[in-house]
Amino acid sequence: MGRPMAANLAAAGFRVHGWNRTREKAEQDGVEVLDSPADAARDAGIVLTMLAEADTVLDAVGEALGDGTLWLQMSTIGIDGTVRCGELARERGATFVDAPVLGTKGPAEAGELVVIASGPDDARQRAEPVFDAVGKRTAWAGEAGAGTRLKLVANAWILSLVEAVGETMALSEGLGVDPNAFLDVVSGGAMDVPYLQLKGKAILEGDFEPAFRLRLAAKDAALVADAARDAGLDLPLVVAIRDRMAEGIEEHGDKDMAATYLTSAPDR
Repeated sequence: MGRPMAANLAAAGFRVHGWNRTREKAEQDGVEVLDSPADAARDAGIVLTMLAEADTVLDAVGEALGDGTLWLQMSTIGIDGTVRCGELARERGATFVDAPVLGTKGPAEAGELVVIASGPDDARQRAEPVFDAVGKRTAWAGEAGAGTRLKLVANAWILSLVEAVGETMALSEGLGVDPNAFLDVVSGGAMDVPYLQLKGKAILEGDFEPAFRLRLAAKDAALVADAARDAGLDLPLVVAIRDRMAEGIEEHGDKDMAATYLTSAPDR
């Protein structure tokens, strides 16, 4: 996700310095790749993080933030991780904007992510040109942390859809029903959604080229489950999805998240 976002920022006229744990994955036209996060952020007015886990984010920006820095934290790291980032920003005198995104590899490449931003009102003017370069729409959700909570709600829905598609395809095959007949019979009706057709057809074609990797989907499912538990909610579907996606990581973690189907239909 970070690679195409950096490319789109460069194309929009930003001077972009970058860092990634695997350097070659960050190297591309318009982006100057540095040896450390501190080097990448030195003299930068805006620091943007797009890393998978909260600990990695915090380690990366540990020496990168300064007084007056605008920090746009755009990955999904959960409620606790976002709180920790906000605390670090306050310690360093930086302005923190919690801004996770909706979208996968394709929308990131096209600059069509949906940014769910939250933070102080006086940060909007500086942040929005960045969001406009990487996204098609920015939804402001309130104070920092509100963006992450809204993203977790959206993720609960997306992950539920993906798991339901995988299990429905497996059930159809197991009952000797042509899955294409199922996709056709619901097509265009109230029960149809674009994700059903998209992921259902990919499953039938055995195409698990990752738009969003299963291991990252499993990480996000765990964050949703943690948030539900901490809120005192009993959401057994969320827990079941977390556990099922975690089951598939070892064998299918680097495939698309629709590969959760393969855990339900191992003979495929």
